[in-house]
Amino acid sequence: MTQFVKLQTPEDHTGVGIICIDRPPHNLLSRQVQMEIAAAAEETNRRSDISAVVVYGGPKTLAAGADIKELHSMTSAELRADARRLQRHLGAIADIGKPTVMAITGLAVGAGLELCLGADRRIAAANAKLGLPETKFGIMPGGGGTQRLARLIGPSKAKELIFTGRVIEATEALDFGLVDEVVAPDDVLGTALAWARQFSGAASMAISHSKRAIDLGMEVDLAVGLQIEERLFVDIFDTKDRKNGFQSFIDDGPGRAHYNGD
Repeated sequence: MTQFVKLQTPEDHTGVGIICIDRPPHNLLSRQVQMEIAAAAEETNRRSDISAVVVYGGPKTLAAGADIKELHSMTSAELRADARRLQRHLGAIADIGKPTVMAITGLAVGAGLELCLGADRRIAAANAKLGLPETKFGIMPGGGGTQRLARLIGPSKAKELIFTGRVIEATEALDFGLVDEVVAPDDVLGTALAWARQFSGAASMAISHSKRAIDLGMEVDLAVGLQIEERLFVDIFDTKDRKNGFQSFIDDGPGRAHYNGD
């Protein structure tokens, strides 16, 4: 039984799973919360009734970072033993093989932003604030922030944000490419759900293979990336979804196929 994180599947948004973080007042990402997020992410991968995933921390804030008091109580030896788990759990959203979107309200700073960086899309409230302020505490990002932020917005902008520890407004985050869309605070969850819902009934195998090709390709050179694409392209060709999609196009034109995810 989880304490702070729940996976919900609303009836009015078929095919969408919502990972809800609820640790008031600031949704600090303690080790327990991180483990529960990772468990929820793993469950979304297993469940065939979930086609896309929204991560949401409620209307007030997504996550205001790690639990500093918890970190401060750890010895360097304990942290060294725990560092790999920290990266794995804060990167759990990136391991979901389905479209993912962060619904960002309030604060997404420190570990909260590192969690966001693993998603495919980030939708932020106009009053949201984002950043990696770890250097202001005499430490550095350790949950994937230095790597994922640089890959998302480029090394120069990533260094500027990390070196200064500056927390920025949503509009500036949009200019940086850190978020993809800025909406009114009351519209954040609805906008994220609408984005996720479009994948219900879509060709999930084609989408997951495409996501895997892009993500793996970002870690290697072009030649190796093309080999990854070739292998996954051949794999997807043998699926029933591909056969249904081709036959539907031939018989009825584009956009009318029904997919079962196999």
